[in-house]
Order: sequence, then structure tokens, then C-alpha cells
Amino acid sequence: MRRQRPTSKALLSRNVPMIEMPPLKFVQTNGIRMGYYEAGPVSDTPPMVLCHGWPELAFSWRHQIKALSEAGIRVIAPDQRGYGATDRPEPVEDYDIEHLTGDLVGLLDHLGIDKAIFVGHDWGGFIVWQMPLRHIGRVAGVVGINTPHTNRAWADPIELLRARFGDKMYIVQFQDPAREADRIFGSRVEQTFDAFMRKPAPRPPDAPAEEVIAGVGASPRVNLAFPQMIAAYDAKHDPRTPILSPEEKKVFVDNFTRTGFTGGINWYRNMSRNWTRAEGLDHTVRVPSLMIMAENDAVLPPSSADGMEKLIPDLEKYLVRDSGHWTQQEKPEEVSAKLIEWRRRRFG
Repeated sequence: MRRQRPTSKALLSRNVPMIEMPPLKFVQTNGIRMGYYEAGPVSDTPPMVLCHGWPELAFSWRHQIKALSEAGIRVIAPDQRGYGATDRPEPVEDYDIEHLTGDLVGLLDHLGIDKAIFVGHDWGGFIVWQMPLRHIGRVAGVVGINTPHTNRAWADPIELLRARFGDKMYIVQFQDPAREADRIFGSRVEQTFDAFMRKPAPRPPDAPAEEVIAGVGASPRVNLAFPQMIAAYDAKHDPRTPILSPEEKKVFVDNFTRTGFTGGINWYRNMSRNWTRAEGLDHTVRVPSLMIMAENDAVLPPSSADGMEKLIPDLEKYLVRDSGHWTQQEKPEEVSAKLIEWRRRRFG
């Protein structure tokens, strides 16, 4: 079914309130209906737009929404195209980078906002780094969390990942038109969040430095066959510490049980298309920028941010120690404090 539009009741985790979240609002933008959350004084400018990754929701920013708004900062967090309260178009091409960045421009138009600071984690980071390349007039600043900005890869990123990690690497598997990965995650929603949303296992202090592919990211030291990992996963045998309370996990599980995973995975299915269409695009970021790195992120290690200064003249880096991939949820106070400090120092 194209663009299913659940009622507002269905948007919430059943019988569980959206913890620490403001009221859900909607906007028609770029051909879809987008759900978003907004808090803080409307007079504050420039506001901060928080963009989530995979498999996440605007709910992933619940701690930052509360902390930033209480600090007097206007904050806006959308469920992005294919996720949560937002429409899920059928065509794969509707999830390319032009659509994903265009959705955010339409959100600003709806709210009467000239420029915003875009903050992105995981896939949201790829989007926010693209905003000043494609819509510079709407961008006051950029914050990447875990996800670095890189130049265009020297070859198709899917082929680079296939050559280095093999056909079972999750992003390579996501290209399968049979959508077997979608089915595995969709039939094991609670297992998926039990497995993903945990602190990483301790890393030995003498472990070798990471080596990542420029323009792609990803570390070879983690099992990247995520669909097979989820299919075989049993939480009873996982010693890692969960980062979600049962109530918080229920929000993710209920939402993805309703929506499935295909919308978010379609973002990955546009990686080759995005790469092809970016040929000739100037990748220099010409706005104040902050890169927040997580010490123990196995997929996007701090080393993946090496060399960003060559593309971003006004760049500050900050390392969150003892955090894995889900940084804004694992270390919410530290991430929120850094966002507030940087925002005030750079923009008043």
C-alpha cells in the first residue's frame, strides 16, 4: 500500500506514552506527509533540526529534545521518510539523497525558518552533511554524530563494500531485490532491537587501529552480516548491556512492527544512485561544523573522521569516550551538553 497514513493513536507505542516527547505534528513536504516533534522557544534562531539514522526514529533524540529545549534552544526532530509517523512511498528512487534533503527544506518552509543547524546521527549524518552541498542557503551549521563527511568515493560504494567485506555484508545484502533482509528484520522486530540497542563489548586496549574506506566507512572487526546475526540471535546469551528501558524498547518495537523496515533500507538502496548523481558536486562544507565521534563505535570508528578538515575549513571535533554507535542514547547528557555549548558559542 502506498503512503499508509496511520491515525495519531497508532503512531504511539500501544499503551506506552512517547516518553519525554512533545506533541506529534505533521507537515506536507516534498510530496509526503511527515511527522515531527518540536520544542523550545519559537523565537530562538537558528533552530536545531535533529535527523535520526537506521533503524531509529525521532524518538532516538528524546534526551536531546528535552535538554536543548530546556536550555532555551528551539529543536525540531522529524520521523524521516519511510519511518514512524511519516509516509513510506513505494518507489525505491523516492529515497535518494535529493528526496531526503528536499524533505528537510520543505519542513523549514512549512515552519517559516530561513536557516537551521542540522544535526545527524548514522544515516542522518549523511543527510546533514549533504545539506550545505545542495541547499547552502538554508544551512547555518552542521553537526555530525558518528558519521563523518568524506569526499565522493573513487568507485561505486556498493562495489567497494562488496570487494572488501563480501556478499553477506549488510549493506550489500540490502541491495537484493528479493528484500530478504527486510523480511528477516520484520519478522524479528524485538530481536532486532534487543541485538542492536546495546553497549558494545569492551575492546582490548592493545587492539589495532581501525582502517576504513574513504567515502564509505565501516570497520572490518565486527560481524557485518546483520540479517543472519538477527536470525540467529538470542538475547539470553548476550552479555552486553542494553541501552533502552523496556518502555523505550517498546516504542521502537511497536513502531517498526507497524511500519516494517523497508522504508529505511531503501535509503541504502540508493547509495549507488547517489554516488553516480554526485559526480562533479563540490564536497566542501562552508558552514561552521562539529563532528562528534564515539570511541567504541565499531561501524563508524573515530578514525573514519580522519581528514575531514580538508573538506570543512571551520570544523571542531569532539570525542565521546566509552560510547558505542548509539551515542546520543548511550551518553545523552554528554552529547546534549556539547550541542548546547557549541550552539551557544558559535551562534549566540
